[in-house]
Amino acid sequence: MRIAVVEDDDGLGDALVDALTEVGHTPVRMRRGADALLGYHEMDVVLLDLGLPDMDGLEVLRKLRTLSSVPVVVLTARDDERSVVRALRGGADDYVVKPARLGELHARLEVAAHRRSAATEPTADRLTLGDIVVDLSGRAVEVSGRAVALTTKEFDLLAHLVTRRGEAVSREQLMDAIWGDAYVAISRTLDVHMTALRSKLSRPGAIVTIRGFGYRWDT
Repeated sequence: MRIAVVEDDDGLGDALVDALTEVGHTPVRMRRGADALLGYHEMDVVLLDLGLPDMDGLEVLRKLRTLSSVPVVVLTARDDERSVVRALRGGADDYVVKPARLGELHARLEVAAHRRSAATEPTADRLTLGDIVVDLSGRAVEVSGRAVALTTKEFDLLAHLVTRRGEAVSREQLMDAIWGDAYVAISRTLDVHMTALRSKLSRPGAIVTIRGFGYRWDT
């Protein structure tokens, strides 16, 4: 697995990298929360310390969960119940208190990754949603049998929503998925593309706006 080791202590971070490499994984050392938010795309699991130099690890976890379902195992010196509860309720898959036994930590990382993988069901290439047909592999859309021409970004937005139909998708998650970085992409760009997509589909109730959060595909 590709494992993000988000740890600012060089001694512990290097030891974790060495230990994970020995058992066949590909660890990537990250020292700041910002590194995790920018680099999680290429990771299979994130090993997250809470005491980071640029932001609290719980804030990193909160932001990650608006963007991705990548497995997160917290590894921290904080052993108080409040921190454990906040992390687990915030979306952490597991919580390990330092010093961790490497065999146990390795097992917890694998379990978290496998649990997420098992929960992800494959998506059909062709989706029929009422009178809207979306061909994901062919990147084509039909509404009531009529072909609808979408730009690349408009189709990407549509595909992201329809493959998560019924699920609330945050603006940050959309910007990160479509433009590559939620914290660099301009929010107004999303609004322009969303307006154009809705207009071309001519189905006002298909994409629901969730005030203050994002959108949901509702057909």
